[in-house]
Amino acid sequence: MIGDIVETKQCQVKDPMDLFHSGQVVKICAPMVRYSKLAFRTLVRKYSCDLCYTPMIVAADFVRSAKARDSEFTTNKVGDHPLIVQFAAKEAQVLCDAARIVSPFADGIDLNCGCPQRWAMAEGYGACLINKPELVQDMVRHVRNQIDNPRFSVSIKIRIHEDLKRTVDLCQKAEATGVSWITVHGRSVEERHQPVHYDAIKIVKQSMSIPIVANGDIKTLKDAEDVHHLTGADGVMVARGLLANPAMFAGYEETPLKCIQDWVDIALEHGTPFTCFHHHLMYMMERITSKQEKKVFNVLSSTSAVLDYLNDHYGV
Repeated sequence: MIGDIVETKQCQVKDPMDLFHSGQVVKICAPMVRYSKLAFRTLVRKYSCDLCYTPMIVAADFVRSAKARDSEFTTNKVGDHPLIVQFAAKEAQVLCDAARIVSPFADGIDLNCGCPQRWAMAEGYGACLINKPELVQDMVRHVRNQIDNPRFSVSIKIRIHEDLKRTVDLCQKAEATGVSWITVHGRSVEERHQPVHYDAIKIVKQSMSIPIVANGDIKTLKDAEDVHHLTGADGVMVARGLLANPAMFAGYEETPLKCIQDWVDIALEHGTPFTCFHHHLMYMMERITSKQEKKVFNVLSSTSAVLDYLNDHYGV
């Protein structure tokens, strides 16, 4: 909680842009509602994840309410870097105020221009911003002008338009305003489970001189490498693939038992709420448990029951 981390002003802040200049594909854990919190970020960082995002935070609530700040944003001094805080916002000054609050503790902010959920779009957040390039420019410019630290990154995450010219135009306008990099989810707002348009990400990449991150349906390290070759993207961002296998970036085909043990240790140390602790294990064990085992494991209702089960069945 911010209340608990005020002393971290001197924390180990890093420049995320250094990652993009390393010559390696940057491996990124996506912003996931409920899931990409500190404990899970700590886990994936142990398994070759280079850069982590927080879950999306509504900037207006965050600025207005100390309660929202304490529940939405937690970090620590040493291991949780580089860290990007993702905000939903629709007003430049509100985004700026939110960025100012987190800037001593994080390495950059990301503006969500890709969330297709109805509530977000209805509120003027998320993917509806891809149709408002001037507003996106204004928000990026405000943060750039008001945060003193030149190493603090300002990025955006978008979905693509049906007419790709509009996506390229949006990206070029954002680049002209000083955006650090752009993450492109290769689907339109209407598309959910349709194949990802990696060719569209490639066209965006070829039209820009800042780093581009590819996002969508990357489930293994080989997928990440293939998408990098297909698109030329400088980084890959993964959501569900990391939920199913937090050790994915380290080259594991399925979650190793060591990773499950690490999650138990980290979650207990962080006081992770039971539901979150259990859900992560359900995702991680999806590929390594039988239907019968799932039926038993998924209805366990206490931490001690989960620990007993893991000990009895896996020696964890």
